[in-house]
Amino acid sequence: MNIVKVAATQMSCSDNRSENIQKAEGLIRKAVKQGAQIVLLQELFQSYYFCQKQVYNEFTRARTVDEDEAVLHFKKIARELQVVLPISFFERSNNAYYNSVAVIDADGEILGIYRKTHIPDGPGYCEKFYFSPGDTGFKVFKTRYGTIGIGICWDQWFPETARCLVLKGAEMIFYPTAIGSEPDMQGFDSRDHWQRTMQGHSAANLVPVIASNRISSENIQDSSLTFYGSSFITNCFGEKIAEAGRDEEAVLVASLDLDEYRNTRTFWGVFRDRRPEMYQEIMTKDGIV
Repeated sequence: MNIVKVAATQMSCSDNRSENIQKAEGLIRKAVKQGAQIVLLQELFQSYYFCQKQVYNEFTRARTVDEDEAVLHFKKIARELQVVLPISFFERSNNAYYNSVAVIDADGEILGIYRKTHIPDGPGYCEKFYFSPGDTGFKVFKTRYGTIGIGICWDQWFPETARCLVLKGAEMIFYPTAIGSEPDMQGFDSRDHWQRTMQGHSAANLVPVIASNRISSENIQDSSLTFYGSSFITNCFGEKIAEAGRDEEAVLVASLDLDEYRNTRTFWGVFRDRRPEMYQEIMTKDGIV
């Protein structure tokens, strides 16, 4: 057996960077006390979700990976607690801006950065204004406790993300998220669809998924979003084995047997029976080869 304990967290965020970092640290420490070895925080947790509106001044939030306050802070925490931490941040690289995650290993060293591949654009989620599409490609990271893949929010709706990560060796997929209400669709609730989509990726690829979403209502100018939490962890069959509510700050911890899941993937033969040469349509926009 190769048992790894993972955690998903969720919290509300203010516009005070230091306050949010300290709150996130508290959740990490709580998770580690419960045995967690890899702890996931939500997307862009250092502030409110500024992407609701197109505001030029918000670009001042961006930092290089060597300057970002949360990345620097959690390098120390990871080393102290011997925990793996994927840390979401608004990255500036010269004249480019990205929605990124720095993966910090249990010794406090950064293993690398993943930049969000799929960038949404719509009422309340104006990310194309702020972020360039990621140029890192799908990446996996060999941490002390296992090989992990990272997708960021909108990435989680695309089966290609999960499949590519598992093909590259991911034993677990982590999705930091910021999702809630839809300003132009009053009363519409995507929560169940959101969960089922990732559960499907988990089941189809026979790997566990760990998803962390934010909670609470946030208002910017004339825009308002209510984030619905509901963070969760699945086993390799897509079954939810831990789940948070819609509106409470939470720490979820679950044990995953990576050896058992690897044996399951072999037994099912899903990756043995793939026919990559037959999938040319997926490389096109319109299905025409």
